Amino acid sequence: MKHIIGVKPTPLAPEVKIVLVDENSVGQRVDNFLLRQFKGVPKTHVYRMIRSGEVRVNKGRVAADTRLEEGDLVRLPPVRISERVAEKAQAMQTQVQRMVPARDFAVLLEDDHLLVINKPAGVAVHGGSGVSFGVIEQLRMARPQAKFLELVHRLDRETSGILLVAKKRSALKNLQDQFRERQTGKTYLAMVRGQWPAKLKVLDKPLHKYLLGGSDAQAGERRVKVVSRDDPDGMPSVTLVKVREHLTQGSLLEVTIKTGRTHQIRVHLASEGFPILGDDKYGDFELNKALARANVLPGLKRMFLHAWRLQFNHPATGERLELLAELPSELSQFSSTSAA
Repeated sequence: MKHIIGVKPTPLAPEVKIVLVDENSVGQRVDNFLLRQFKGVPKTHVYRMIRSGEVRVNKGRVAADTRLEEGDLVRLPPVRISERVAEKAQAMQTQVQRMVPARDFAVLLEDDHLLVINKPAGVAVHGGSGVSFGVIEQLRMARPQAKFLELVHRLDRETSGILLVAKKRSALKNLQDQFRERQTGKTYLAMVRGQWPAKLKVLDKPLHKYLLGGSDAQAGERRVKVVSRDDPDGMPSVTLVKVREHLTQGSLLEVTIKTGRTHQIRVHLASEGFPILGDDKYGDFELNKALARANVLPGLKRMFLHAWRLQFNHPATGERLELLAELPSELSQFSSTSAA
C-alpha cells in the first residue's frame, strides 16, 4: 500500500448559500450584512460582488445601501478564502477576544427585548477614539450566546448611570425612534459649583461642536460651545434644571434634557457659571484638583454627573416604564438625601 505524505485533502469548493433575513438583521444595509457573513473577505471584494450582481435579494439585484426586511432571501455567492487569509482573520479575532475582558454590569431590567444596566464611570460605552473596548464589547464577551446586543443611546465615558441595550433589531429601531422623536424622558443628577438660583429652570441655548486646534496633547479633541441663535451651525438645545439640594460643596441638581446634544448638560451648566464638579473639559480645574486631593473629605476623583432616571415605552408591549439608578457611593457621600 502506498502512503502519500504531506498532501492535504482538496478542500470542498465553496457553494452558493441562501440566507433568510431574521428580525435581528431587519433594517441592516446589504453591505454591512455581507461583511458579517464574509468575515475575513476584503471589503473591496464584497463591494465588487454587489456591483456585479452576484449578491441578490429575493432574486433581484441590489445596491450596497439597500435595507433588508424580515423574510428576505439573500443569495451569497461562493467565496474562496485562502488558508493564509483565513488564518490571519482567525488570529486577529482571537487577539481581539483576548483584549476584551468579559464583564457583566449591574442589571436594572432585562427581558427578551432589552437590557438596562447601571454603567460605572470611567468606562466608555464602545471602543474607538483611542479606546480598545467599551461596555458593549464586554457585554458581548460575557454573553456569547446572545445573538444581538446593540447600544440604543450613549453616555460619556465619565458619566455613570442608566444605559439601554437592545437585544433585538426590532427593539433597537423602536427605542431609537423614541429617542429621536423625544418620547423618552432622561434626567441626570449633577453637582455644580456654587448655589444655583432656583428661578433659573430652563436653558434654551444653541450648541455647536468643534475641534480644538494647536499642537498640544488636546489638539483635535472634540468640544462644544454655546452660540447665538442666529448662528447657522447652532443646534437647538433645551435643558431643564431643578434644585434638589444646596450643599457646602455646591448645588445638587436634577437635570432633564429635551434634546440629546453632545456634552449638552456640561456646556449648558458651565455657560451659566456653574460648572459640574470634576468636569475635566468645561469645569473649574483648580477646584477639581482640590477635590481630588487625598486629604479632602469627601474627595471627588470623577465628574459628578449621573444618569439617574429614564422613561420610555417598552418596544414590544408599549407599557410606559420608569427606571431609577441610585447614585454610586463615591457621589452619594456628598448628598444628605436619597437619589432614588
